[in-house]
Amino acid sequence: MAILIRNAGVLTFDKSRQEYARADVLTIGQRIVAVGPDLQVADFVNPATEKVEVIDGAGKLLMPGLINAHLHSPAAFLKGALQDSPLEIFMLYEVPPLGDTPLSARLYYLRAMLGAMEMLKLGVTSVHDDAFFNPTPLPESVDAIMNAYRDAGIRARVTICQSNIVEYEKFPFLADILPEEIKRAIRAAPLQSGEELLALYRDFIARWHGAEDGRLLCSVSCSAPQRVTERYLQELTQLSTQHDLPFNIHILETRLQRVLGQEKYGKSLIRYVHDMGCLDARKLVIHAIWIDDADIALMADAQCSIAHNPVCNLKLGSGIMRFRALRDAGVNVAVGTDEAPCDDTANVWYAAKTMGLVQHITTPDWTRWPKAAEILDCVILGGARSMLLERQIGQIAPGFQADLILVDLDTLAFTPLNDLQRQLVFCENGSSVRMTMVAGRIVVRDGKLLTVDEAALKAEIREAVREYHPTFARIEAHAQTLLPYYREMYQRAVAQDVGMNRWLGDAR
Repeated sequence: MAILIRNAGVLTFDKSRQEYARADVLTIGQRIVAVGPDLQVADFVNPATEKVEVIDGAGKLLMPGLINAHLHSPAAFLKGALQDSPLEIFMLYEVPPLGDTPLSARLYYLRAMLGAMEMLKLGVTSVHDDAFFNPTPLPESVDAIMNAYRDAGIRARVTICQSNIVEYEKFPFLADILPEEIKRAIRAAPLQSGEELLALYRDFIARWHGAEDGRLLCSVSCSAPQRVTERYLQELTQLSTQHDLPFNIHILETRLQRVLGQEKYGKSLIRYVHDMGCLDARKLVIHAIWIDDADIALMADAQCSIAHNPVCNLKLGSGIMRFRALRDAGVNVAVGTDEAPCDDTANVWYAAKTMGLVQHITTPDWTRWPKAAEILDCVILGGARSMLLERQIGQIAPGFQADLILVDLDTLAFTPLNDLQRQLVFCENGSSVRMTMVAGRIVVRDGKLLTVDEAALKAEIREAVREYHPTFARIEAHAQTLLPYYREMYQRAVAQDVGMNRWLGDAR
């Protein structure tokens, strides 16, 4: 089927950054066929044999869909659920170390679906889901997430984000702090070997990579370098290379992780990954806050990407990423929302605005602050590059996938319209999106999801959360038992000098 969008303003994000005050865009099947003013449909399709839907774009802006470069869908039920705390405390509730709270495949489906519905209605057409599983991933749980994205109609890359070493080995000082009886309980938690995880990955890739005509894709993840064995990190890197898959890896999100590198490896975690031969152009380094100039040089030389999650970094008190230094070094930066309890939305518009504003307090030199066009480039072009899809999505140009959104310019966000790109970044919140198209298929029109029964799914989610409350109570009890020891670990790390500060206040 062909769709012709007439008379819209168009931001193409193509190589020349072409902008049109008024133009048409023609899509056929999954792809964009033509862009320009006053297109003649008969030059591209035979209207007698090919159905053409015409959409009036007057008074609206057509642009590529937003890209969420980092999300953990399994936490989607926890929006607003947790008291703000540093990552190492927060994770006691997110990924319980005792590993005795397994969940059904249907819950994995509903959690992924909840995020997908929100994102599509906000104009987010692609997501990179670094999906974790507690206590361990099962094929039916992985399938449930993929089925949710299939049904919703969003473009998705999905990982199996799983650790494979004992919990207290991932942190500095914790093995010495924990009582032996708690360490025994932690050691008893289910843990998969690298061989088992690799077998799961091979099955995942064989069954899902390229599904739905390429709309669903696989990526790989080890969660973080300190959370897996060196052998598994190296073998997963080889799998990433073999299939040309992005490799998600959380590195130096927190100050405590900088301390861990010093204590356990005698080097930064970026250097640790580099020295193993695993820092490459497929790596999507998540967060990268507590980095130094040497780390930036290594990442630039490797041509890896960074998934920047500014709202999460603020909410967990992780620190402020060195945006300008990374961009100056040529490191690709994309924008993500991370997960519901540390962002509380999957709203990439809000993450983009926050990314721009928080950098204003890093330097008095306002000429170094991110500009609106640069922020949009990170969201769209940087997001596409981070997913290794820069030749397929992120541009309105012939041959690219038709992942498009139509933004109403007759809304308060654009009244009056002074500067389109600045108002997209700093005024728009997603409420002006009138149409979302993924792979040439309209999935949202006038605020209504066309692919799934949103009301029925929300009702099922509310009931599922009520049934989940006893499990969450057990997680809360586990966390309270472990909290004094994790607090002591955190305080020891804060007291240790790391030669840098990524907070605004005293790092001690």
